[in-house]
Amino acid sequence: MIPEKMREVLTHDGVVAIATLGQDGPHMVNTWNSYVRISDDGRILIPVGYMHRTEANIAFNNQVLITLGSRKVTGNMGPGTGFLIKGTAGIENSGPDFDLTKAKFAWARAVMAVTADSIEQTL
Repeated sequence: MIPEKMREVLTHDGVVAIATLGQDGPHMVNTWNSYVRISDDGRILIPVGYMHRTEANIAFNNQVLITLGSRKVTGNMGPGTGFLIKGTAGIENSGPDFDLTKAKFAWARAVMAVTADSIEQTL
């Protein structure tokens, strides 16, 4: 379900924006393309360092919106492309996904595992 073009974007520098909704309203955090991994079963794995409000919001409402992109990957209209991901997220601090993430990113206290409901190329 993960498009090859999105996998290509993840190999380049770029910012990832993660939006959640909690009791206090919407919240957004950023991370880097180079931190994102795709699991064997197609889930999006994002290391969690701080993101305490994001974690609380996911406990309240597990729906997330994620955008990511790169200027270095050709899109629908020329140089640069991006994606909008809608899905459900969980925060894991043990298990195989966490162990894999912690081995790569020693600073990670958890991993956000996102199951995409839809992935739309936006550029």
